[in-house]
Amino acid sequence: MTTPSKILMIKPIKFGYNEQTANSNSFQVLEKENDTNNIQERALREFNDLASKLKEKEIDVTIIEDTSKPHTPDSIFPNNWISFHENNTMVLYPMLAENRRRERRTDIITHFLKEYQTVIDLSQQEENSFFLEGTGSIVFDYENKIAYAAISPRTNKNLVYELCKQVNYTPIVFTALDSTNAAIYHTNVLMCVGTTFAVLCAESIPNQIEQHQI
Repeated sequence: MTTPSKILMIKPIKFGYNEQTANSNSFQVLEKENDTNNIQERALREFNDLASKLKEKEIDVTIIEDTSKPHTPDSIFPNNWISFHENNTMVLYPMLAENRRRERRTDIITHFLKEYQTVIDLSQQEENSFFLEGTGSIVFDYENKIAYAAISPRTNKNLVYELCKQVNYTPIVFTALDSTNAAIYHTNVLMCVGTTFAVLCAESIPNQIEQHQI
């Protein structure tokens, strides 16, 4: 993966626990001692700190404000519904949770159409209950043109293959489980590929053949 020169960030307005995504995300826990305002304040503070650090590294950061209506508690993670690739290509993804589908804003898409004229729109697959949540579902090795995907309720194998065919990547799909033997909801929770390093939680991949392949 080459270091990105540009990053899209959505500034949160009401970040918090999302009941609609909890069933497929065993890591998401409702902290009763924290009220909604405290969680939002912490998220906003972390958001501003990260944006500042990225700018210090001379990365072009596009910041777009979230909207209060409709309420989208996970809007801070736009990488799950949109991604950008070489050859001026933009990909739009189908989301499992209905309130996450509302993050897919026309004004944001229109903003980037100036630079990314080719659009691969998979979002209509929501009607078939097939989901693929962006660079959460797929970890791209941009250097070697490999796409890693842990299959889960949010990551449909057939859509992985379909997208890889369109963007000319080699797919590597596998199963990754948490401590309760449930599928880990997003691939980027257990691995990443950087410019000079890679991180993998190999213990989460029970199949030794798949683990070795990765």
